Amino acid sequence: MPADIRSNRSFIRTEHAVARTLAETDDPELALSRALAAIGETLEWLAGSVWEVVDEAGELACAATWQSPDHDVGHFTQRTRQTTFALGEGLPGRVWSTGSPAWIADVANDRNFPREREAEDAGLHAAFGFPIRSSDGVLGVIELFDGGAREVDQDLLATMSNLGAQIGQFVQRRRAEQAVHDASEVRRAMLESSLDCVIGMDADGCVVDFNPAAERTFGYSASEAVGREMADLIVPPSLRDRHRRGLARYVETGDAILLDQRVEITAMRSDGSEFPVELTITRIDVPGPPRFTGYLRDITDRRRAESELRRSRARIAEAAYEERRRIERDIHDGAQQRLVSLALTLRLGRERMNGEPGAAGELIDQAIADLAETTTELRELARGIHPAVLTDGGLEAALQTLAARATTPVRLVGVPDGRLPPAVESAAYFLVAEVLTNVARYAHATEAVVSAEQVDGVLVVVVSDDGCGGADPDGGSGLRGLSDRIAALDGTLDITTSDAGTLVRAELPCAW
Repeated sequence: MPADIRSNRSFIRTEHAVARTLAETDDPELALSRALAAIGETLEWLAGSVWEVVDEAGELACAATWQSPDHDVGHFTQRTRQTTFALGEGLPGRVWSTGSPAWIADVANDRNFPREREAEDAGLHAAFGFPIRSSDGVLGVIELFDGGAREVDQDLLATMSNLGAQIGQFVQRRRAEQAVHDASEVRRAMLESSLDCVIGMDADGCVVDFNPAAERTFGYSASEAVGREMADLIVPPSLRDRHRRGLARYVETGDAILLDQRVEITAMRSDGSEFPVELTITRIDVPGPPRFTGYLRDITDRRRAESELRRSRARIAEAAYEERRRIERDIHDGAQQRLVSLALTLRLGRERMNGEPGAAGELIDQAIADLAETTTELRELARGIHPAVLTDGGLEAALQTLAARATTPVRLVGVPDGRLPPAVESAAYFLVAEVLTNVARYAHATEAVVSAEQVDGVLVVVVSDDGCGGADPDGGSGLRGLSDRIAALDGTLDITTSDAGTLVRAELPCAW
């Protein structure tokens, strides 16, 4: 059989082998390795390798190698795997640079072949390479080696050039499919891990996506939700007509009212209960009829916290008003009356100054005594508003005073050094005072323990007792007022109680 006929048949077998390999392999990297082996085996050459373009490094790196089972080229393969080529360097770099196949009759005589010594040791001489091309350009290079020197075979290079284009198109297509698949998997993972409800809806208003957060929030499984009309699923009856009209208007005219806006609205769970949500609806940019994604967040806790904050502020305002009225009454009933009496006594003394100097002196002495009592009363009144010991000595002295005055034995185990912001000291003082009062009145305790320490810019105050427990922060105005006072400083108050005693813990930020 003539040599050219044998060559043509060999080329055809090679093309078929590569085509079959690509058809049976989904992984583009594995396909390159198998295509290299198919080419080497059908052409009956000795060794080969695949080189891929590394865009970040601007070089070619070895992606796969092959050798005939009848010929050991181990050292050459090892060197190949350790080598990278720049544009124009070596056989792979030349092919990459020109985008065309290249032939070397004998690598031993080629000045641009860095692996010459290893190739000669492995008995490799003839070589050719061809580009793996796609619409994006050269993706890589395949090179093959044989044992003897060979003159250029243009027909072989032409056949390999066509194969390189087929392989490049396959790799490009598979990589694009893999990128789409990876993006889809990332999107799905994001949806599944999202803490917010993510619900997809089509132009007919039916659910097409329902992530785990939506399952937990609304009480439906994804299989129960997908395919159902969203209006019947999670929209309260009072809002369904409005939802349907808005969707129909947008599909017909493109006129959007709530699209791409953050709104607060009411949603409905599977048991029919309604709750507030924060909702954002966006249109997905896909061909065909419009599709939408809704991002929902249950804001029940936020609404509750906002309501409690409003009530707390109202209680603080009411307490301030009541305290002002108490001070007014105390001044009116006490110090003010004494000052009026003092004025009358002084006026009477002035009238008797000339005629009855002895009586006038007695009146002046009485006025001095009344003035001293009034001063004392005003000082006590001021102490009730803000203890003088706290103003003068700070929290340590004030807590020591409270411990000494308490009817239940109190052990003070820790007090912060130095002064703290006045508002923090005041809140801590009144907290300890209120709790120790409650211990004395209700706890039947044998001991109370007070500690106050500054940790990472926060004053932590703890008061515990070994009494009968039963403390209720909502049962009286004292602890509720303290909670409001502490909340006003962005602090927290926790109460733990049992039949073994009660522990009150407050945290007060000191950055004021």
